[in-house]
Amino acid sequence: MDIGIIGIGLMGKAFVERYLSQGYAVRVFNRTQDNINDLDDSAIVCETTEELVSASDTIILMVSNAEAISDILQLEKQKDLQGKTILQMATISPAQSKEISEAIISRGGDYLEAPVLGSLPEAKIGTLIIMAGGSKDVFENVLPTLQILGTAPRYIGETGSAAALKLAMNQMIASLTAGFSLSLGYAIKNGVDTDLFMETVRESALYAKTYDKKLQKYLDRDFGAANFSTQHLLKDIRLFIDDAKAGGLNTDALEGIERITNKAVKEGMDVMDYSSIFEVICPV
Repeated sequence: MDIGIIGIGLMGKAFVERYLSQGYAVRVFNRTQDNINDLDDSAIVCETTEELVSASDTIILMVSNAEAISDILQLEKQKDLQGKTILQMATISPAQSKEISEAIISRGGDYLEAPVLGSLPEAKIGTLIIMAGGSKDVFENVLPTLQILGTAPRYIGETGSAAALKLAMNQMIASLTAGFSLSLGYAIKNGVDTDLFMETVRESALYAKTYDKKLQKYLDRDFGAANFSTQHLLKDIRLFIDDAKAGGLNTDALEGIERITNKAVKEGMDVMDYSSIFEVICPV
């Protein structure tokens, strides 16, 4: 069993570790050497994407955005992708996913978008939520490979549908984080005991698990060790706004959160955990 992984950031590295632990031969490519220096020696480092694609039947893309995919994959150099399956697992827009799909299929390859929900702990033990969009036949063919990362991958529909669902989920991350930050900050500023505030939230229909997951970061104002950074949340918010507006949706509420998140990025919290927007919403 072999697989190629392009993009060895935090999540890409977790993918490498997971596949190696399950007996896969794993080839990797990353634009910067630093990210691959501490990989398990079993991982095969490729000097170019052409080398990786040539030697791998299944290729996972886990890079930051569609522009990076285009730059790294260099499809214009990939003349023949016959027998290759590209799994695009990062967060991009439906339109971007369709464009990449068309380019890959036109070169004889198969394409499936398969973005994920979850973070490093889930990736390392194979419990990510995986949403797949594209050909149902391709989905079924790669299902065993996807099940290494998530036990129950979900087929959503045609190309673009899973990308849209992923952006919808990340919009909720932004909205829940901003809403909770504002309420928590307001309660603190008015002398409400934090334990009593949280007890009330937990007993209500308003509760979401993410509140407890991030609570200590807010209270300590410690937003380091990011699994999902503020700059990546900002990228996804902007993708959602553009696509939602094109579909006739009103995005005024999210645009306010976009301004808050952008301010956090400009104030040096770009690579911190996305919960750092609390600093903008509730400054000391």
